[in-house]
Amino acid sequence: MGDVLSYRMNQRPVRTAAAVSTVVVSVFYLLAQMVGAGALIALLLGIQPGETFLGMDAEVAKVVGIVVVGLLMTTYVTLGGMKGTTWVQIVKAVILMSGAALLTVLTLSLYGFDLGALMGDAAEASANGAAFLEPGLRYGVEVAGDPVQTMWNKLDLISLGLALVLGTAGLPHILIRFYTVPDSQSARKSVNWGIGLIGSFYLMTLVLGFGAAALVGHEAITAQNAAGNTAAPQLAQTVGESVGGPIAGSVLLALIASAAFAAILSTVAGLVIASSSSLAHDFYNSVLRGGKASGREEVRVARIAAMAIGAVAIVLAVFAQGLNVAFLVALAFAVAASANLPTLLLSLFWKRFNTAGALAGIYGGLIAAVGLVFFSPVVSGSENALIPGADFAWFPIPNPALVSVPLGLLCAVVGTFLSKERDFDKFATLQVRALTGAGAEKAAHR
Repeated sequence: MGDVLSYRMNQRPVRTAAAVSTVVVSVFYLLAQMVGAGALIALLLGIQPGETFLGMDAEVAKVVGIVVVGLLMTTYVTLGGMKGTTWVQIVKAVILMSGAALLTVLTLSLYGFDLGALMGDAAEASANGAAFLEPGLRYGVEVAGDPVQTMWNKLDLISLGLALVLGTAGLPHILIRFYTVPDSQSARKSVNWGIGLIGSFYLMTLVLGFGAAALVGHEAITAQNAAGNTAAPQLAQTVGESVGGPIAGSVLLALIASAAFAAILSTVAGLVIASSSSLAHDFYNSVLRGGKASGREEVRVARIAAMAIGAVAIVLAVFAQGLNVAFLVALAFAVAASANLPTLLLSLFWKRFNTAGALAGIYGGLIAAVGLVFFSPVVSGSENALIPGADFAWFPIPNPALVSVPLGLLCAVVGTFLSKERDFDKFATLQVRALTGAGAEKAAHR
């Protein structure tokens, strides 16, 4: 991302901002992966609340699981580099799509491929009846006597959707992939494949979610993990046992668990590579060394940064293990949508855009998103908050994108107009490269 933004602007301040934003987004996303890995380890090893495992109580064992798995994954990325990351992402895609498709088909087969019957059973098992299939249980909750909070509850879903739609285009481990293709045609082909695979997977998760609610049940899911992070593996075991007995259940559980681990490792690898290389290339080489660092120096700094970023994510994950993984992912998307996307779009399509606008957009969106999350029910003021005993939450919804994305865009525009800097010639050159791919192959080889 730093290469794109700094192409027509002052190198050092823009690359510093890009590195800061990349690391913050990556750490938020890494949190979700580490928490998910810990929950999966607890399920596979049979670590249950109130019981002991290898002489440790359940909570300590879960923390140890997060630390061990996090260290293994970070070490793998540090030693494997981009080539190892690429291979694990290929393996992940095959295992995840095939495992999800198999589990979807088997779940639907238990209901004669009648999605309506599956949804009906899910509603009945939820103890909420028809309300389970209608808005208002999770989002849009109506609070008696408080129309303002009711309004915020309804806007929370819009805020989440905004983060998921816009944040994808600003995620560091997605952006870095566009710099590993030989030409613009390959980049566009990759996007089309990505859209197809991601869209198909999202449709399958609908079946898996209703299947977990109907066949596993809310009590069994929350008994294993209060945040519901192990619903899919539990569904795999239940469906396998229904189709072919205990052995089939264990085999299907192993398959889905391997898909989950592959997905976690793949995402961790991409995030750590993106953030550590940004620190090494954008900050160390371009800012501290003035572009004079050798390739070997950059690699060494990137490896040190990878271990440091992994360690930070592991420590934070220990405190965030009670949060839902999907929600943590949404937070990362919100930060990416607020800090990265506005500056990238304006850099590509607005010739007046300049260094001041880029810095204001990145830092403004970053501070807005992280600040609103800090003062939201995620951190304090609710039962499942990171600090349950405190209450300094004044922002009413957990998902900040509805406010932070417009703020990030506004900061970028205002910052641009406050500065007289402009370089229309470089913008014209950038447009030619972006639209035709001219010069991209030469840059890739270099």
